[in-house]
Amino acid sequence: MNASRTHGSSRHGALARSALKLPAIASLFLWSAVPLVLTIWFSFRRYNLMEPDRKGFDGLGNYRYLLSDPSLVLALGNTLVLVGSVLVITVVFGILLAILYDQEFFGRGIARVLVLAPFFVMPTVSALVWKNMMMHPDYGFLAFLMRSVGLKPIDWFAVAPLTSIIIIVSWQWLPFAFLTLLTAVQSLDAERKEAARMDGAGPLDLFRYILLPHLGRAITATVMIETIFLLGIFAEIYVTTSGGPGFASTNLSFLIYRYALLEYDIGGASVAGLLATVVANVVAFVLMRSFARNLET
Repeated sequence: MNASRTHGSSRHGALARSALKLPAIASLFLWSAVPLVLTIWFSFRRYNLMEPDRKGFDGLGNYRYLLSDPSLVLALGNTLVLVGSVLVITVVFGILLAILYDQEFFGRGIARVLVLAPFFVMPTVSALVWKNMMMHPDYGFLAFLMRSVGLKPIDWFAVAPLTSIIIIVSWQWLPFAFLTLLTAVQSLDAERKEAARMDGAGPLDLFRYILLPHLGRAITATVMIETIFLLGIFAEIYVTTSGGPGFASTNLSFLIYRYALLEYDIGGASVAGLLATVVANVVAFVLMRSFARNLET
């Protein structure tokens, strides 16, 4: 009798806990599933805001149009170059700065704050700073430096638009990589380094055989987190180059913006959005597998 009552009360408690979870589950479903379903729905329809009378089912028409659009290949290529370049720059310089800031020197606290400061600047603000104060061909700081050594200033956003975006984004994300890698460097046991020095290991040997393997997990985590965010870079491109000249600095996120808000093609934008979702999920899956494998070793 008591056992049945205990079983009934535990079952009642489990149902009560499940009922309390329902609002959160429903909110999560509405937040993620409904937009995805609507995007899939619009991807099969002819829906251009400039032609409201021509709505209707279009089958795979939007998919064929996107796959035959030369700008898609350019956008995918720019996305890969942007993400890859920023990852290399931030990880390499993040390691170098982490090793430097692990040493004692005068003013290290203030210098550390200066390195971390760009990460707290909004993307739109940082893009405006670089566009008007650093890379402007007439009164930018880089133009001043080039004139000082007798060189002719260049218009960065016209001559090297994608490179300019890479510099701006790298400046924003270097503090994150630096902070993550500095934490890993400082967690290295000093006795291991001292033992290696006693065995005759030089600075390069310490870096190659002790420090770099120790940073493996931190580097993997940095790459994974940065990649997920870098795939959605938009504000820096919108403020500085607007994807141009032509499609020279258009990535996948900005291509979706072009379809949706410049060409008013909701159907095409939906297909591009689904492609971006697939790419992001594939990249996240690969990185998560790599991260999990790194944790096991």
